Amino acid sequence: MAHGPPLLLLLPLLLLVLRFGTGSSGLQVEMAGTTQKVLLNDNATIVCKIHGYHHLDITVMGITWYRKHQASATEVKLFEFFDNHQMILRSGAHVSERRLQRGDASLQLPGVQLKEAGEYRCEVVVTPYKAVGTVNLEVVAYPVSSLSPEQAMVKENEEQRILCMASRFYPKNITITWKKWTPKDPRYLEISEGIITNSTTEDEDGMFRVTSYLMVKPSLEDNMTVYQCVVWHESLPTSQSHNFTLIVTVSETEGLWSLCHASMDGNREDNFCLGQHCYQHCSNLSNCTTLVICTF
Repeated sequence: MAHGPPLLLLLPLLLLVLRFGTGSSGLQVEMAGTTQKVLLNDNATIVCKIHGYHHLDITVMGITWYRKHQASATEVKLFEFFDNHQMILRSGAHVSERRLQRGDASLQLPGVQLKEAGEYRCEVVVTPYKAVGTVNLEVVAYPVSSLSPEQAMVKENEEQRILCMASRFYPKNITITWKKWTPKDPRYLEISEGIITNSTTEDEDGMFRVTSYLMVKPSLEDNMTVYQCVVWHESLPTSQSHNFTLIVTVSETEGLWSLCHASMDGNREDNFCLGQHCYQHCSNLSNCTTLVICTF
């Protein structure tokens, strides 16, 4: 009775088949995580690196790159390299042959646009084996933000509106916060009162904009207070901030009474200014007993 090879001898072969399958040599591709981000209009390198080979003969291998848009299930071919020939279906798409020989099949795309966000698939064939990797490409645009005015001279108890605007950003989500710094408490503390932030609106080209207002009605104690608008968006490495300095002046009547009181002794309620003259201890001009020149 004939016996086959011992099971112990077949075990390594069985493990090899289970690991790689009957049509693979362990060919693998490595992407840059699950997501890559690129700024609008920047050049992008979508990473796809081949493992398992120190040197590749590019005459017997092929690379194909596909893109699937977020809103569609249809794949579009962008680039193909087979039998030492390239087929470019997206303008400017490129895979370096020199780097490909070292196992780098990364796709280079110049001037990436918003519509090019989506899932990218790198398909590598090293005859007769194949490996596939996917990555999501997110296209972002950082906001252009501004604050108006940057400084204002406001009378006491008079309302002042401060405008903070962010535009030309993508995607839609953005955060605008307001902070306050005072000479008495020299720290930037977040504030929530007097703030109106409009809904984010979309421009015709798919970009977004938003406006936030801060209304203040200062007292003399608010003089030299600094208000800060802080803009945060996922496209930014750090938040954007803009400062507004508030200069508070006294009202005209209050100013005259103060100057009159400072120019002479006596009770404030008994003093008043008329032109450049300060009258003291009188209810009207006919019974004034003292007249001095106001100190301005």
